[in-house]
Amino acid sequence: MKDSLRQHLRQSCTDEELKRWFDPLMITPCDEEKCFVIRFPHRFFAEWFSTTVRDKFEEQLSLFLGPGYTLRYVNGQGRAATNAASIGAATRTDFPFGHSFTLENYIANQKNYFPLATARQVAKSSDSQYNPFVICGPSGTGKTHLLKAMANEMSKTVDPSGIFYGTPDDLRALVVSNHGSLKERFAKHVCLILDDFHRLRDIPDVHETLLELFDDFYGAKRKMLFASNQGVTTMENLPKSLKSRVEGGLVVTLKPHDLDVRTRYVKRLCQAKRLKLTKTQMLTLAQRFDDFRFLQGILLKLFAFKELVHKEIQDQDFQSILQYAEETPTNRVDPEKIFQVVAEHFQIPEYELAGHKRSQTIVFARQMGMYLCRSLLGLSYPALGRLFGGKDHSTAMYAVKKMEERMAGDPSVKHLVTQLKKKCS
Repeated sequence: MKDSLRQHLRQSCTDEELKRWFDPLMITPCDEEKCFVIRFPHRFFAEWFSTTVRDKFEEQLSLFLGPGYTLRYVNGQGRAATNAASIGAATRTDFPFGHSFTLENYIANQKNYFPLATARQVAKSSDSQYNPFVICGPSGTGKTHLLKAMANEMSKTVDPSGIFYGTPDDLRALVVSNHGSLKERFAKHVCLILDDFHRLRDIPDVHETLLELFDDFYGAKRKMLFASNQGVTTMENLPKSLKSRVEGGLVVTLKPHDLDVRTRYVKRLCQAKRLKLTKTQMLTLAQRFDDFRFLQGILLKLFAFKELVHKEIQDQDFQSILQYAEETPTNRVDPEKIFQVVAEHFQIPEYELAGHKRSQTIVFARQMGMYLCRSLLGLSYPALGRLFGGKDHSTAMYAVKKMEERMAGDPSVKHLVTQLKKKCS
């Protein structure tokens, strides 16, 4: 097994790394099913391993073995590890929230060191000292990555089914499902993770439910992790009672990635896909595009070219592919942009677009928002309904059809749609 694992690890580790931290390990199956013992030569190596490469080792071992395995770490004499605090107890190697989302894989430099270090401490700790833990930052800074990485880390020692990962829209879907109270459904959960926490401003009908959940989790010392595009203090339409509770936790802010981090990200993706780009080409990508998702898409195009054409990428090929990707990700349309543009034009709060008020102006603005999301993003009618406060798909379908009728019969409405589309793009 060790030889096969070594071949697998060569894809992500250098020969020097393999020799330094893999050779001293002894990996043997134990009596339990789907369980392996990782034996260290001595305590000092165990402590070094735990603080430096353990996360990377477990990630790669999970990819090699598959889900459902447990690792037990012992010292060279076969006794239980003498320093349980640093070596750790038995852990699972599953990554139920995605193999690519690990604390090891999050690239950060000094300006984001504190959020990353704190996230690691919160995920690995068994207590709830920092509760709730809130990650703020603009889009593309890695908030979702950190949340999922923390969830993966916690799932090594707790049942993943006890970790809820979702958004305020998911909470609302549970509320309207009428399958019992959320307090009962979350009674056995050890962690509540809400991404896109800022969406709460547009879904006022879950505020009371979340407040009850918050008090229940906080009182039982169960962890809560939130991520938001904006600071909690600036969020509109959020009850003061809920806002004060969230502000009472530990709030960290991720700063936009600078050139150094983007360059390292490009280099890592190139290594993972075995894509041979020159240093100049990698630097060009990092300088031109500042969004990780967009960088990933560009590199995927380059990788596809290499696989389909069956040759390494020359500079001419590189420039040719790049010229069709000049538009920066900041110009991409997303639901938040559409909400912002529509609300600004009609001079109403954004949350009213997902609300239930039926005044003429708000209804027209809501229909306009649904039509723009449908035409610019290609969202399905059920997805439109969920986005606009949990409306039924038939409501979304009616709104889009109504806007099409208005555009056909009124040139001023058609002109307004054209203008708003330009502002969204």
